[in-house]
Amino acid sequence: MKFKILSGDGNARTGLLTTNRGKIKTPAFMPIATSGAIKGGVSSEDMRGLKSEIILANTYHLHLRPGEKIIKKGGGISSFMGWDGPVLTDSGGFQVFSLSSIRKITEEGVHFQSHLDGSKIFLGPEESMKIQHELGADIIMAFDECPPSTAGKDKIALAVQRTSAWAKKSIQTHTALCKKGKESPALFGIVQGGAHLDLREESLAEIVKLPFDGFALGGLAVGESEKEMYETIRAIAPKMPEEKPRYLMGVGTPENILEAVENGIDMFDCVLPTRNGRHGKAFSSIGDFNIFAEKYATDFSPLDPNCECPVCKKYSRAYLRHLHKSGEMLGMRLLTIHNLHFYLDLMRKMREAIEKGEFQKLKKRVMKGRTRKG
Repeated sequence: MKFKILSGDGNARTGLLTTNRGKIKTPAFMPIATSGAIKGGVSSEDMRGLKSEIILANTYHLHLRPGEKIIKKGGGISSFMGWDGPVLTDSGGFQVFSLSSIRKITEEGVHFQSHLDGSKIFLGPEESMKIQHELGADIIMAFDECPPSTAGKDKIALAVQRTSAWAKKSIQTHTALCKKGKESPALFGIVQGGAHLDLREESLAEIVKLPFDGFALGGLAVGESEKEMYETIRAIAPKMPEEKPRYLMGVGTPENILEAVENGIDMFDCVLPTRNGRHGKAFSSIGDFNIFAEKYATDFSPLDPNCECPVCKKYSRAYLRHLHKSGEMLGMRLLTIHNLHFYLDLMRKMREAIEKGEFQKLKKRVMKGRTRKG
């Protein structure tokens, strides 16, 4: 993997990330394909049409079903899902947070009870690396512990210690799995610490000592306030190694992404565009709105008059409301496509603005438009 910074505007920057399966222009947004599919009925062909350059898949869920060995036989995750571009897999560490009711953490890793059939599963740094290598992802993540921000400081400090120990084991296993002469995935390390800046600094100091190909900020958007999130991003992101890609995991709204890009973040993922699309909520340049509202029953204008996506070019708010009210799958699919286009197009606009030295102008314009009611 190679990463080259192309331009800058303050701390905001554009770059080019070259992976085994293609190049990614940064800042970049990664749509989430948890189980090898974008929720809402969006296909790999749709994603190429939307000019997505990378997607994210989930190690834990793919391990449970269909299993990494089947995916490996299918040519790896990209081939298996009919996607010809790069894929990033998370480590499974987020499930330490999200599946707290069916897991037990030890110094070696995490014992899970499968949410599918109740079977027992163990996932540690060695297991996570082996699974991700077999999945055939282009970028893989070190195994970490992601505590909720509402946890006590002692618990978050312990998670920082475990994350550092697991990062070292992840590198050891990854290095052993990499074969000479064969294309190997890039490995990113993760900085934890909740909303405690001293713990974030401690985690950052430990993780950047290790030979990772990129670095991520994890453990945000898990219970802390937006103010605390921004304070953490502003304090830590600019201190992450400048010459390597910086990834903010699981964040967030368009406003969150603008703030993070302003502070030097290069990569993002979030469930919001797909989740909101499935529930009738649209992102737009003139304010977000819920398509179920009665006033849209006879509104024959596009979702967003400033949008060039295939949905806004062809379908009205009234029709999209009808589809959602009728429970038609097409409604979820079309709104999800629109939302993904909105996010991906926002990233493109940010890259162009940074290249011109006009990021602040873009940020003010976008923020002003999104305070309106769609």
